[in-house]
Amino acid sequence: MKINITGTKIEFKKEQNRLDMFVIDFTSLLNKLQIKYVIVSGYIAILFGRSRTSEDVDIIVEKLDFKTFTTVWNTISDGFHCINTNDVKEAYEDYLSSGISLRFAKKNTFIPNIEFKFPKTDLDNWTVKERKKVVVNGHHFYISPLELQISFKLRLGSEKDIEDARHLYKLFEETLDMTLIQEFNRKLKTQTLFQRYLR
Repeated sequence: MKINITGTKIEFKKEQNRLDMFVIDFTSLLNKLQIKYVIVSGYIAILFGRSRTSEDVDIIVEKLDFKTFTTVWNTISDGFHCINTNDVKEAYEDYLSSGISLRFAKKNTFIPNIEFKFPKTDLDNWTVKERKKVVVNGHHFYISPLELQISFKLRLGSEKDIEDARHLYKLFEETLDMTLIQEFNRKLKTQTLFQRYLR
């Protein structure tokens, strides 16, 4: 896989799988509305060639007011449905504004689905602010900085998550900001895991 990295953009070509196409379909709607979002967690490793399955894609979206969220809801509803509720006010007030994720899937399906949430922590806000643009086969969307994803995956600690971290580290080792990784390892208390699994 030939990957070109320039500044805050990562560009490459790949044979798209079903999950890639699902992500492109959903994020293209957010791009059209100029909504700021970032993809985090497991899908990032899959995007870059990790061979495993996943039923959901985690997306953190900038905090939206109700009017803007309603526009997003109406746009998404052309091709996707919300698994939690079919009422936009309930979705906003009882879920997103209460710190509970929404899940969106293609109409008449449940898997795969998008886990759609507002930022909850300082790291969430940082990730949205510092997101990286990925261009895959001419389609673009935004992912979390890889340095944070590697440390975060180590913190989650399951075998699957550690393998995700190892995959990303090995693939991007030459271009990663090691000072940033060390900072996240300190914050997330993953220094020992980093030394054990990635060094």
